[in-house]
This record gives sequence, C-alpha cells and structure tokens, in this order.
Amino acid sequence: MAGFWGGYRMLRKLKEYWRSEDDGVVAVEFALVVVPFIILLVGMCEVGLFYASGALLEGASTDAARMIRTGQVQGASDPETAFKTELCNQTAVLIPCDKIQYEVIDIPAGSFIAAENYQPVIDSNGNLVPQGFNAGNSNDVVMIRTYYKYKFLTPFIGDMLSGHAGQDWLGQMSTVVIKSEPYNFGEL
Repeated sequence: MAGFWGGYRMLRKLKEYWRSEDDGVVAVEFALVVVPFIILLVGMCEVGLFYASGALLEGASTDAARMIRTGQVQGASDPETAFKTELCNQTAVLIPCDKIQYEVIDIPAGSFIAAENYQPVIDSNGNLVPQGFNAGNSNDVVMIRTYYKYKFLTPFIGDMLSGHAGQDWLGQMSTVVIKSEPYNFGEL
C-alpha cells in the first residue's frame, strides 16, 4: 500500500507544481507584443530603405546631369534614351526604372536664377507632370529634375512621414541645375 500512497503523493506534487507555474503567461505576453514589435522592426528597415533610395536618386541624377553637361547626351542618336539609360543604370539596385519620372528643361534665360521659375508640378495622385525633355546645347543652363513616388508597405509609416492621413506614399525629388560645357562635336 505504501507504493500506492507514494505514487499518489508524487502525482499530487506534480499537480501542484504545474498549478504553481506561470510559464504560460510569458507566451501570452509575447503573443500580445510580437505584432507591434515586428511592425516596428519592419518599419525601421523600410524607413532606412526610403532614405537610401532618396540618396541613390540624388546620386543618379547628378551622374546623368554630368552626361548632359559634357554633351554626351546631346551627341547621342536618341538623347532622351541615353539620359534614361544612364539614370536607370545608377538606380537599378533599389528603384525600378519605370517608376522614375523626370524632366530636363533648357532654361531660356541662360542663368541659374531663372531656374527658380520652373517649379515642379505634382498632380493629385502624387505623380510628376513633366515639362518635357530638352537637353539644350553647348553653354546652355539646363535643369534636370527626377522624381520617385515611394510607396510604404508598413502600416502608418507613410501617414507619419507625409503628415497626411491615408497617404501611404511619399515623393522623393532631386533637382540639378548645370551649365553645359563649351563642346563642339566632330572637331579636333
């Protein structure tokens, strides 16, 4: 009979042990915290990608503008394709080429100050309304503007950064104003 009571006591101690343990509380607390935590982590990564794509767009715009400044774009058989190819080659890591909008404007007054008269036009959907592509000629002042509408995947991040409720995108713009070099093609 001693074996029976010994087994009974052992089951009773095991039952009390399991009742006194609160390990399930950790699982419940984790279940409540994991979703906001993951959103926070993914949001931080996405904000980093947002700023990285902005820096990439700025660098690509500068490189493409250099091709206009040196006359390489104007000397190409299709200047707009040459410009777009250079821009897309620089941004292909983070930004899809078909999502980049651009405009290249020859400033008629020929001065950097006149460039301020060419403000960007953004439509109600957040897209750039381009004013055309004119790379100008030798010694012309040219404004190159590139635009990328970044769409946020993480909930609420677009709202917070843009300041507009329900807006899950934010536009990134780069503007470069240059004066083309005095180039003459075909002459030595």
